[in-house]
Amino acid sequence: MASAKDIIAYRAAQEINDGDVVNLGIGLPTLVSNYLPQDVHIVLQSENGILGMGGLSAPGTENKDIVNAGNQFVNVLPGACYFDSATSFGIIRGGHVDVTILGALQVDETGTLASHIVPGKMVPGMGGAMDLVVGAKKVIIATTHTAKGEPKLVKRISLPATAVNKVHMIITELAVIEVEERGFVLKEIADGVTVEEVQNQTGAPLIISENLKVMVPYLG
Repeated sequence: MASAKDIIAYRAAQEINDGDVVNLGIGLPTLVSNYLPQDVHIVLQSENGILGMGGLSAPGTENKDIVNAGNQFVNVLPGACYFDSATSFGIIRGGHVDVTILGALQVDETGTLASHIVPGKMVPGMGGAMDLVVGAKKVIIATTHTAKGEPKLVKRISLPATAVNKVHMIITELAVIEVEERGFVLKEIADGVTVEEVQNQTGAPLIISENLKVMVPYLG
C-alpha cells in the first residue's frame, strides 16, 4: 500500500512541465523527482549551489563533496554547474525558478505559509524558503493534511510566517487545493475520500470546485 508521502509526491510531479527549473524542498518534496513522467525533463536547482542536480546517490556511490540543501548525497547530470550561495540566491530572487515544491507546518486560506521554526522547539530554521516562495513563479506546498490529528490547512496561521499570500497550490494525500482570493478551492479529492472527510480535516472552509475531480491515482 502506498504511503501518504508517495501519494503526495506522485501527484505533485504531475504539476511540473518539461524544461522547468525546479527547486524541491527538504524532506517529502525531494521524493517528487522519483515520479516525473518520462517525457518531462527538468533542471533541478539546489539553493546550496547546484544547477542540474540529479537524484539521491545510491548507497555506496556517494561523493562526499556533492550534497543537496538537506545535506543528502546526490548525483549531478551532464552539464551541471556549481556556484556559491550568492549566485544561487540571485537565481532564486531573480525569478529564474519556475516551480518550487515545499513542505509546511501550516498554510492558511490567504496563501500565507509557516514553514520554519516552532517557538521553544529544536527544529530547523527557514533555510531558503523565504526567498523561494517570493522568487519562484509557482509555489506548491506538498504536505500531509494533518499533523498529530491537527489540521495543517487553517484559516489563519498561528506560527511565524515564512511568506504572506504566496502559495498557489497545496497537495496532500487527501486533496488538491488551489489558493484563490476567495480562499481554499477544492479541485481534486483522493479516490475513496469524500468532500466531508476532507472538510473535517481542514481548519478552514473549503470552496468546492464546479469541476471537482478525483486525484490522479498513484502508480508507483
